Amino acid sequence: QVQLVESGGGLVQAGGSLRLSCAASRGTFSNYAMGWFRQAPGKDREFVAAISRGGTSTSYADSVKGRFTISRDNAKNTVYLQMNSLKPEDTAVYYCAARRGAGYGYTIPAYDYWGQGTQVTVSS
Repeated sequence: QVQLVESGGGLVQAGGSLRLSCAASRGTFSNYAMGWFRQAPGKDREFVAAISRGGTSTSYADSVKGRFTISRDNAKNTVYLQMNSLKPEDTAVYYCAARRGAGYGYTIPAYDYWGQGTQVTVSS
């Protein structure tokens, strides 16, 4: 069973940047497609970005396209989310998730394992 631990969240001013990391353990990391989701107060958890097992294919929500970049280092069992040009509406708890099988997904049920989340707060 894969265990996921996110880090890198914090408080940043609008226009700033943060890089989130998600370290995986207890599993063969390269067997899993990875995704990032976020949940703002009072809202449903939503898809942010995903990356294929080998890292050659990525996908983004329209709201973050061009500002966020997902990447992974299979040698370090870690997936990253580089967030630039942050906006107050990016404020949320960010979760990483792992998906068995081929391809990545866009919905919560598509993923098998989840981290505990890391808070990102963007001030205006």
